[in-house]
Amino acid sequence: MKKILIPTDFSEHSEYALEVAAELAKKYNASLVVLHMIGLSESVLTRDESQEMYEAIYYMRLAKKRFNDFLDRDYLKSIQIEETVQHYRDFQEINAVAKDFGADLIVMGSHGARGLKEVFVGSNTEKVVRTSEVPVLVVKDRSAHFKLDKVVFACDFNLDFVKPFQRAWDFFKDTDTLFQTVYVNTPDRFMTSAEMEEKAFNFYLRSGIENIEVFDNTVYYCDTHLEHGLYSFCNKFEADLAVIPTHGRRGLAHFFSQNISEAIVNHSNLPIMTFKA
Repeated sequence: MKKILIPTDFSEHSEYALEVAAELAKKYNASLVVLHMIGLSESVLTRDESQEMYEAIYYMRLAKKRFNDFLDRDYLKSIQIEETVQHYRDFQEINAVAKDFGADLIVMGSHGARGLKEVFVGSNTEKVVRTSEVPVLVVKDRSAHFKLDKVVFACDFNLDFVKPFQRAWDFFKDTDTLFQTVYVNTPDRFMTSAEMEEKAFNFYLRSGIENIEVFDNTVYYCDTHLEHGLYSFCNKFEADLAVIPTHGRRGLAHFFSQNISEAIVNHSNLPIMTFKA
């Protein structure tokens, strides 16, 4: 992890993401790229000698000035930081920015507060998650002294998710992170222990990862709902992060489709990282 991209609208949630990114930058000796998108139309940016052009220049300069206040943080000292203001209008285009800067990770703050479905589905965060070829770390709340000592990879061992698993494994394998895979077994898609183990074995075999401990240490966790089960296991495991594979064409809606109790989900501020299939 050498470079981290943080999209920002200068909000409180953006600062949560910035603080987490700073912790990671210090630990892994990485640099930061802080991105602000102003969403100007092409007509505004290309029309010469017009009032619109002057307004565009004004907003570009205003955005750059706001960086001064936003980046005036003690925890950013000694970290190499690049600032960039782009006129992209769609959050899906953040993938292109990440590629241009050679980012290994995108860290975003989310305004969602009622669980994974509300955090992702239909939001700007979901647009980034669905299209980004770079891993995306979503921070829901302030997370002082963020660490990656324990991460949980949530998977149903669908072969479509072999690629995200490989990418997640490669991302964490050279760190001191404890990488734990979990399958949440629910009544609506119940499988016996033998069926789950066979499915997991075929999944790991297809992944090409030659580490028998990953298979032996896989946890099969039973619960009434997928999301509740994931949160419950992560809390029990004392995980710092939940890692979730996602389909680019469908986002995360298919993964968390149950109606989960607000009271349960609101108690979790667990950061989420996604890897695209």
